[in-house]
Amino acid sequence: MNLTSPSSLPPAERFLVTIGVLTNWLGRSVPPIVDIDYLRSLPMGSFGRTWAETLDAYGLEPLTAWGRRQQLHDGIHVLTGYGTDPLGEAEVQAFLMGAKFRLVHVLLMLGLLRGIVQKNFHGSVASKADFSIGVWPRLWQAYQRGKQSTLDPDTWQPEVLWSLDLEAVRYCFKIASSAS
Repeated sequence: MNLTSPSSLPPAERFLVTIGVLTNWLGRSVPPIVDIDYLRSLPMGSFGRTWAETLDAYGLEPLTAWGRRQQLHDGIHVLTGYGTDPLGEAEVQAFLMGAKFRLVHVLLMLGLLRGIVQKNFHGSVASKADFSIGVWPRLWQAYQRGKQSTLDPDTWQPEVLWSLDLEAVRYCFKIASSAS
């Protein structure tokens, strides 16, 4: 992400940069939570090890400079199984809307969807129809999974769950298996 030129970023990423700046300005940043080396040392199949493997698979580093909720965002990807592509990010936002509604999730999801449409469809009516047939049901399913879960993205503490089996953590939060 190029922070020197935020105006060149897609709207959703520009929004995330703004959140990060505001978080720092308001003094809401917290020390780094995710120690990637520790997570890599945990047993195979554990929530923490899967978190590390997910970051490694996508070539990502843990978020370390923002607020607690932002630093734990990657854990939501691990729990839900949604990817880090724009559609996966939109699914995470839909899941979070179901788990605990916040306007920020709506704004991020709409920004991601706008970027997906602009990048992939170039105004084609047929492509837009395919989009509505394939994407909206996935977002609705993600929203329903969030609604049925007991995860509170503001208060959950993955640090005490990292050594547990991923499926056990999903069970604790009532996060149903994903069909996508």
